[in-house]
Amino acid sequence: MHKILIVEDDTSFGMMLKNWAVKNGFDAELIGSVTKAKERIEKGGLSLVLTDLRLPDGDGILLLTCMRTTNNFTPVIIMTGYADVSSAVSAIKLGASDYLEKPINPSILKQKIEQALQQKIEPAKTIKKIENPRSMQAVCGKSRASLEFQEHIRIVAPTRMSVLILGESGTGKEYAARMIHDLSKRKDAPFIAVDCGVLSRELAPSELFGHVKGSFTSAIADKKGVFEQANGGTVFLDEIENLPYEVQVQLLRALQELKIRPVGSEKDIEVDIRIIVATNENLEKSIAEGRFREDLYHRLHEFAITIPPLRERKDDIPLYTNHFLAQANAELEKEVKNISPEAMQLLKQYHWSGNLRELRNVIRRAVLFAQTDEITPETLPTFVPKVQSDETIELGFNPENEKKQIETALKIAKGNKAAAARLLKIDRKTLYNKMEKYGM
Repeated sequence: MHKILIVEDDTSFGMMLKNWAVKNGFDAELIGSVTKAKERIEKGGLSLVLTDLRLPDGDGILLLTCMRTTNNFTPVIIMTGYADVSSAVSAIKLGASDYLEKPINPSILKQKIEQALQQKIEPAKTIKKIENPRSMQAVCGKSRASLEFQEHIRIVAPTRMSVLILGESGTGKEYAARMIHDLSKRKDAPFIAVDCGVLSRELAPSELFGHVKGSFTSAIADKKGVFEQANGGTVFLDEIENLPYEVQVQLLRALQELKIRPVGSEKDIEVDIRIIVATNENLEKSIAEGRFREDLYHRLHEFAITIPPLRERKDDIPLYTNHFLAQANAELEKEVKNISPEAMQLLKQYHWSGNLRELRNVIRRAVLFAQTDEITPETLPTFVPKVQSDETIELGFNPENEKKQIETALKIAKGNKAAAARLLKIDRKTLYNKMEKYGM
């Protein structure tokens, strides 16, 4: 008996679908949110997912993308209203089997379900269709730390509030910003990301607010700035701490008055944009040093989201690794099917100072050099320790043995005491005390 998961927040309509499915010989289960659906899908055993497009904590496309980027190729049918048919077509491009317009015709529903169950989805082709995995690296984790900031994204997304995203370099701050946009009422309007780190004091006003012809030497034509291009949508300013101080004044005015003035123009242009900014620095320290305006900081800091580093989300590493593996296969035209348990253990114990960006690069390199269809410890770069800490490094009560294990950990970590402490599963202070004790 085929098991169908129905994802529908309208309980009465969902129960009607469930009862219909049971009468037609299917084993059906009803769930009302993306979050619970992801948890159920991870357990496996499903033949098909029938999901509404619009759900209280996301949409069917988000659920579909989560499935496909984690190598889950269970058939998915999207249910949608007439006004959302274009979104359903986009879902087909992302790997959905089909879509259904509401109100549902029972005979058509049965026909599409039967067709989807017979359809064979080819993983490689489906992954290649996902040209923009959107926010998956940031929001599809299942660790406690990931679930916490995902919940914050879900809460703030439908509002008009400005959002400050905090986190180390490479943690996926832009992906989080895109997810906020995708879950907002502005999702059909533009999302434009700007790296403030490359904006000079001279070019920043033109890039953000535009200019008119002749306003400066190279202004040979009128130009729309980012704020005007994104009108009705979202502007994401990454590395906001690098925005020139003079431009911070113009940005504050634009946010307060919802107006911009192109360089060289005498007229204001009204804009409706949501602002999301990100930084890996302490802006309060920048304020104290006179590099960042305090009034702008408070305007941007209406809601803050902190993305934890990858080392605090170790349970998510297999998920991210498989996602990057699929990406690398498509990009490099390889067919590496899996990662050995030994290699995965090494990835889980590594520090990942470069976070998701570093993990992605390591997997791409491993796929490139893989001689078989499996990534093994030998395929990984040399800086990933080739020792499994869970099996070979475990502090005991014998002082002599303890000293030897500390020496082994330091050797593996190439003298990096913080990394050695992690291998030994103790904090750095404890490691320092023990090293002093043994005269190391």
